[in-house]
Amino acid sequence: MTMRVTLTDIDTLRHVNNGMYLSFMDLGRVDLMIRSGAWPALSKRGYYPVVASQTISYRRSLQLGQRFDLETKLIGLDAKAVYCEQRFTVDGEIYARGFVKARFLKKSGDTVSVAELTDAVGTDLADLTLPAWVEQWSADVSLPPSKAPAPSEW
Repeated sequence: MTMRVTLTDIDTLRHVNNGMYLSFMDLGRVDLMIRSGAWPALSKRGYYPVVASQTISYRRSLQLGQRFDLETKLIGLDAKAVYCEQRFTVDGEIYARGFVKARFLKKSGDTVSVAELTDAVGTDLADLTLPAWVEQWSADVSLPPSKAPAPSEW
C-alpha cells in the first residue's frame, strides 16, 4: 500500500505519531485480506480479525507529506492465531517494522479455528512455519484468557 503522511498523522514533534503506525498497520492487514480474496469469504461466515499482540520498532521518522509504502506479509500461524510482519518503507529502505498476532472471532461468539480459517479462505495455511523467535515472543507477551483472573500487581 502506498500512502502519504497527512497533517492528522503527525504529533507535536512534527513526525508521524507512534500510534498512527498501528492504525496504518490495521489498514494494511485489511488491504491484504481484500486483495487476497479472503475478506468476502471471512465476512460471509461472520468472521472478523482482532489483534491479540503487536510490537513495532522504529528506525527513522516519517515526515509530513512524505510518501511511504506499507508492506504486509503473512509469516505463520499457530493453533489459535495468524502472524503478520509489516514494514514501512521509503524507496526500499525500512523506516519501521511491526509484528502482529491476530485471532479471528465469530460474530456469533467463540474463536475461529485454524481448520475453519483454512476452509474459509480455501488455502492450506498449515504450510506456513512460524519463526521460533515469534513463537517465543507470543508466549512471552501473552496475557491470561479474558475469562481468567488478571490482577494488576506491581
